[in-house]
Formats: sequence, structure tokens, C-alpha cells
Amino acid sequence: MAKSATSKIHHRACNLCEAICGLKIEVDNGKIVSIKGDPDDPLSRGHICPKAVALQDIQMDPDRLRQPMRRLRDQGDGSEWEAISWDAAFKIVAEGLVSTQQRRGNNALGVYLGNPSVHNYGILTHQGALFSLLRTENRFSATSVDQLPQQVVSRWLYGHKDLLPVPDIDNTDYLLILGGNPIASNGSIWTVPDVRQRIKDLKQRGGKLVVLDPRRTETAKLASKYHAIRPGSDALFLAAVLNVIFELTNDAPKQVNATVEGLAEVRSRLQDFTPECVATATGIAAPDIRKIAQDFVTAGAAACYGRMGVSAQAFGTLNHWLIQLINLVSGNLDKVGGTMFSHPAAFDPTTTRPGEYAQTRSRVSGKPAFAGELPAAAMAEEILTPGEGQIKALFTCAGNPVLSTPNGRQLDRALESLDFMVSLDPYLNETTRHADIILPPTAPLEHDHYDIAFHPMAVRNTSRFNEAIFEKPEGAQHDWEIFTELGKHVAALLGRETRAQQPPAAIIDQKLQSGNYGTASGHSASLSLDKLKAHPSGIDLGPLRPGLPERLLSEDKIIRSDVAACLEDLNRARTLLNPSEDLSLIGRRHVRDNNSWMHNSKRLVKGKSRANLLMHPDDMASRGIEDGAMVCVASRVGSVEIAAEACTDIMPGVVSLPHGYGHDRKGVRMSIAASVEGCSLNDLTDDAASDVLSGTAVLNGTPVEVVAFAARGVEPRESVAVA
Repeated sequence: MAKSATSKIHHRACNLCEAICGLKIEVDNGKIVSIKGDPDDPLSRGHICPKAVALQDIQMDPDRLRQPMRRLRDQGDGSEWEAISWDAAFKIVAEGLVSTQQRRGNNALGVYLGNPSVHNYGILTHQGALFSLLRTENRFSATSVDQLPQQVVSRWLYGHKDLLPVPDIDNTDYLLILGGNPIASNGSIWTVPDVRQRIKDLKQRGGKLVVLDPRRTETAKLASKYHAIRPGSDALFLAAVLNVIFELTNDAPKQVNATVEGLAEVRSRLQDFTPECVATATGIAAPDIRKIAQDFVTAGAAACYGRMGVSAQAFGTLNHWLIQLINLVSGNLDKVGGTMFSHPAAFDPTTTRPGEYAQTRSRVSGKPAFAGELPAAAMAEEILTPGEGQIKALFTCAGNPVLSTPNGRQLDRALESLDFMVSLDPYLNETTRHADIILPPTAPLEHDHYDIAFHPMAVRNTSRFNEAIFEKPEGAQHDWEIFTELGKHVAALLGRETRAQQPPAAIIDQKLQSGNYGTASGHSASLSLDKLKAHPSGIDLGPLRPGLPERLLSEDKIIRSDVAACLEDLNRARTLLNPSEDLSLIGRRHVRDNNSWMHNSKRLVKGKSRANLLMHPDDMASRGIEDGAMVCVASRVGSVEIAAEACTDIMPGVVSLPHGYGHDRKGVRMSIAASVEGCSLNDLTDDAASDVLSGTAVLNGTPVEVVAFAARGVEPRESVAVA
């Protein structure tokens, strides 16, 4: 079919997950005609997943809010709302925040930023226009239900939270993955689009992929070898592997492009973590553990990578410390084919704050702050517990913590008790339904885009900037404009001066020109915003390359491996040697699933239900549960009812629910999501269970009971042991 004379192809990076795949979007008369992969994108190479095609659903979604909304009153079945002007909304929000601050103190204000915040560069560049004036210590984000342990470990070992080495999959010979499923996620804290082809290439050149997970995931099904591991026992496995690697390398790293101190102490503390000692607790035989360590050390180049399964659990920080040391001691850190640091075009870690640990702690349970944020697991208790510093007003941005943080029902109740709440969000969802004011920003395709967060974690150094595909609708506001205007209104009430705010694109231009490849660097790329605009598919800046010790931001450019907090936590890990007999609940990911708001896309939720409770047939038989039957799943904090699905890909003793479902609360206005089956995993996860070192919520490894629907009157258990 011939193209219309008005048809135009636009280039864009998809902002729905970390893969940042390049797209070619055809638009005709203001409507999207097609969305295809961009073969000229040097990172994604033409690959896209189903999420990218759903961008048109988001653009055209009738449920997406397009003007500020004010909640009038609760009618029991949901609140009434009215549309108001931006001027009125800014005035109400500023007065509500400042009034709370002046009456109750700075910390009476709380802030929560959701995962989509890092996919939208206007939020990253301009949130300070408002938050710098609020000066609250009660800041929370999705970081602490996700990658926080990785960032804490990078701060301790390499001197900066954003110095995150990633597997050089395009050159490795042996890739060991724990608790990660990049086939579904397209990489996570590892920007690796087209990962299926990259795994295929790895195996075709004679390399091996080894996956450890309680479930035979989509990635595990492509593995050279898969091992089922008991949830939460990863620290034992990793300690045993590192212990064997020390033996094989004669207690010294094979090759490190930097000075390393403290390895003798680490080796000493690991001596009793033998494969034989941990085999029963992990479910992995001692010979298999030794073979993994042997193969890792003898491979030409190897990389160990762990994600949500080892992050959002009780030993998340310890796990990532051990993973980093496995790569380091085996000689694979900062090595082609091992794990490597990127050299991003803009926002290099050397230009940003490193992240400070535990300078403050949460008021109620004493959880440590990191990089100015407290763990999200503490948010509900900080709202519900009276006293000085109790949160009475909350600002949420691009997040739905009622569905994405632990003990969601408790947080739901906590939000009802607030004096004032405002949400910068395009949807009336399970969280924003509690807001007094909702401020909806423009849609993703209505503003320009640069991936500040994900280029630094990519498997190749690239850079791209894309201009808006659609003009900003009349009367709409970009998120950075919302932050800027709110900052002006709050500053006026406080009698403070404000600085002029540049548009995000101007900030990007400055960062590019002063960056690793900019006009001021002498590099041949001579990057600037204008140059990226002239290359809308992006510019290739080359493969990952060794960078130590220059990349280190630690004291004296030294990697100090004997982190005292991690060495001490090895003692706590010994409790894992006597595993519980409880069923253990874990999450899971699907390629068409990322955040809860994506459930309002027909293209992403169509087909067979993906929200059932996966359960091994042996566990179902012992409880008299038939495939497809309704069951009650109960934890210490709550219970849900859901259909059970027999699955031989999950190990006995483990059950699994996906994240982000449960759109059945009153007052939610997401019509497609409301029709999607499923319950919220986080109505079962426990806000009292967290990684001791980082405060990261335990979203994997929650002890639960599962009974047939006929016995659904069972109450949540009175107590569950929490490490």
C-alpha cells in the first residue's frame, strides 16, 4: 500500500523498559500508523519487543488524564473529581505543602518517586526545582524495591552508586545469571536489547549460559545449564563459589586493573562456606557448585550477573558484594568479555554525587537512608506512627506504591490518613485515588527524550536524542514545567528566590559537550545536541572498554574488598543453613509486563491470564488443590484469593505471583486494567522484612501458606520468622 503524502517517519527510543530500543514510528494525520524497530540503532539493531508497539495505546488512552483534577469527596464507592486550571492546581498544591511544612516541620512532608521517573529525563533534571525547597528527609523511591543493593555495593567498592559494571555479553565465554530473566526484562540494571540474539551468538561461538533461579524462566530455558535454587539462599551459593575461586586462584586475583585491598580477610571469613556445607540449603549439589566455580575461572572471559531475585530479598546487599568479588577475584572485572564499566556520553558518574550511606535513618524502624532516600518499606509506618516527623502530606510522582511496595493494603490505609496528598501522574490509579490533586504530564511521545539513566548501563557505548513526535497539546504541561512552576509557587510562599530553569534539552546539550565525547573532550565524535539531532538513530561510540583504575571514584583509586558490613552479614547468612519448611513466594516478569500502568494497554494484557499462582504439582497434590482451582494464599500481613496453575518449571516448595496486578480497588479509573484478572503480590509481602544492610524490601522469599478455596476462611498467620 502506498504511503500517504502526509505520512512521516519519526525516530524514537522506547521508554517503557531499560532496553531503550530504537524505533521508527510512522505518523499520518496525527495518528500512529506503525511502530517498527530501527535497524540503524547501534544498540538495539532493529529489535523491539511488544511493549514498544503499545506506545500508541498510551498516546490514545481515553483514561489518561489530560488536565489537573481535584478530589471533591468520598462517596464510599470512589471519590468525585473535577477538572481545574493549572493556575488553581499550582496554588492549591503549593499552599498545601507549605502549610504542612510550616505547621509540622520539613519532615512532615514525604516524597515518593516511581520507576517511570528514570525513564523520563524531565523528572530527573527538574525535580530539584521543587524538592530542594521542601528539604524533607522523608524521601522514598522505587529504588528500594529494586536495585538498591547493587548501588550500595558499588558505592562501597568503586566509590560511586552509579559505577555499575555490566556483563560484556557480546564477548563473554561464560555467563552466570542468578535471579535475573533478561529474556523477559530485556535486561535490568543492564541495558541489553535483543538479548535473545546475543545469547544465541554466545552459544554459537562455544560459550555457555548458566542460570540459577527457583523457576525455569524464559532465560533459563535457553541456558546451557539450569539449576533450581532455593529462594533466599543465593548468599550461601555465592559464598561457596567465591571460596572455591579463592582456592583455584591461590588466594589472589588472576588479573585486576586496579589496586585491591582486603582479600585475605574476605578469604578467611569464607573458609567454612564450602560447597558441601551449603548444598542441602541451596538445593544445588556440591559437585555442581565446584564445577560452576571451575568453569568460571577457566573460561577465557566470564561474567556473573544477578538481579531482582538476588536484590529484593533478605540478603540483597551481601549477594551483590559476593557477585562483584566473584568477578574481581576470577580476573573478570574490567575485562573484555567480563564485567565492564561504560563510558557514557553524558551524566558520567564523575559529575554526580556518589551516594552517602546511613547518614540518616528512618524515624520508626531505623532503616538506613542511601543517596538521600529512605527505604520504601518504611513509608507506611512513617505515615501511621504519631510523633515529631510523622508524614502528614505526600507528593508522589510516576508511581503506584500501593501495588509496588510491601504490605500494600497497609499503605492504602495510611494514604487515607494523610492531611494532604498530590500526585504527578497521568492516571487515577490505586495510589493517586487518595490524592487531593492530580497533575497529569504530557504523554511520552509529546516531549523530547534522552536516556540519562540507561546509557550508562548499556552493553555498548551509544548516545541518541529524539525530538517530540506530537506537539504538546494546548493547555498541557511537561513534567519539568510542572516541577518548575510548583517550585516558583512554593518559593513565593516561603519568600525565597528561585533560579531560572533551562529546558531539559539545554541541560543535555551542556552535558554532552562537556562529556566523554563532547566538543570539549577532543574526542572525534565531538558530541552536541545538534549532532545527535542530525543522527536520530543514535551515534555509536564503540564497545565497552577497560577503564580501571581511572574510572574508580573510591579513595586513592583503591578497591577495598573487605567491607565490614558485608563481612559481618556473613554471620547472619549462616541462619540460611537451616531452611524453613514454609512455602516461599517469589515474583516473576513477563515481556509484556513492566509496571502496573501498562495494564491499561489492550496490546499488553490481551491473551491468556498471566496472573495465576504458579505452583508445583507435588505441592498442589499434597494440599488437595486441582489445576485451575481457586486458592487462598496467606502471609503474615494478609491474604489473597487467586487461581492456582500447575507448573513443573517451578521447584517444589516455591510459588509465584507476578507484580503489579490487583486493579480491583474502588475509585480507580483504568478501564482496561480493571478487567484484568489477578491480585497484588504486595498484599502478601511483608513491610517488616527487609535486607538489613540496605533496607531493601523482601519481595522474593516471603513465607506463605496456600490452602484450597474451600478453606479460604483461614486468617493470616500470627507470625512469620524474618531474618
